[in-house]
Amino acid sequence: MTQRYPRRAFLAQLPVAGASLALWPGLARAVSPDRQDGKISDFAKRLSPVGRILETEGYYVWCNSPIYDDEGKVHVFYSRWPEAYGMGGWIHKSEIAHAVADSPEAEFEYVETVLKPRPGYFDATTCHNPTIHRVDGKYCLFYMGNSNGKTNTKRIGLAVASSLSGPWQIREEPLLEAGEAGAWDDHCTTNPAFLRHPNGAYWLYYKSWNTEEYERAKGQSIRANRKYGLAIAQQMEGPYEKIEANPVIDFSAGAGNTQLEDAYVWYEDGKFKLIARDMGFFNHEVGLYFESDDGLAWPEPEIAYLPIDDYVQQPPAPPHLSRYGRLERPQLLMKDGKPDYLFTTSQGGKYRTASGFVLQVN
Repeated sequence: MTQRYPRRAFLAQLPVAGASLALWPGLARAVSPDRQDGKISDFAKRLSPVGRILETEGYYVWCNSPIYDDEGKVHVFYSRWPEAYGMGGWIHKSEIAHAVADSPEAEFEYVETVLKPRPGYFDATTCHNPTIHRVDGKYCLFYMGNSNGKTNTKRIGLAVASSLSGPWQIREEPLLEAGEAGAWDDHCTTNPAFLRHPNGAYWLYYKSWNTEEYERAKGQSIRANRKYGLAIAQQMEGPYEKIEANPVIDFSAGAGNTQLEDAYVWYEDGKFKLIARDMGFFNHEVGLYFESDDGLAWPEPEIAYLPIDDYVQQPPAPPHLSRYGRLERPQLLMKDGKPDYLFTTSQGGKYRTASGFVLQVN
């Protein structure tokens, strides 16, 4: 595991609340020139790096979603696919595996693969984007599957078990379908973020985009315009109904094809909170942190976390890793209703593929 960066030295570099990001060289480098008045969140100031986990020979590892068991051990449900398919293998060769460690900072050991593509079903070619939650005494593993190895059949699915050791009961049908042709979300449903609302309802945030916009953006570095919608159910397994106010997070009115993805949502101290990967609001290197009074209206974000190079020293980027240096797929390890550790993923590591990367929330 990577050596931890000294917390005192790390915090000494952070700007005081309200200070310009230009005062801190690391953030001045990371943030777009027109966003220099942005603010690093209090959440980001609490982070200190632990290091890489699940560096696995022969595999890319992605989407690390953690949960404590009743004995205090940490279970991680994560995506992986064979190295031979390169970074793009996630869309057509991913499976979801299970690993466990005695603590968030201990060595994680592979236990088993819990979800594999199922020929003939909506997840016939890939299983990806896991997020694990304990709901009503059961373990609920939300994920994305597709049936043709492409983005237009991405759909959110659900597997449920009474134990983290399984067996997992997998729904035959998607939990949430894409919208009708022409709708903002007619392309897919993916990147699930789940929340049990204080009123008892079950809230499922999802990423999607419009197919026509996606096709029109061919040749651009970032296609479509990823937005987040919300669907609500009165029972955990659904049916989930999309709200009329969708999308609830939409950057499309901004310049530069600004987008976001990889959301994780939770409720703490009377606020709805959400972290996600930035795709142009500040830049493509940092995370976004949002707070909301009602979980529907989300004011402009602050910075949730920094590029990986701001936490640890890495070797130069290998030529085959174009997303090197970014922390993606943020997921929280919650303890007593509060964030305890931040689990992310990043290209690189021992095998020059991708692995998990963990930060403590102090």
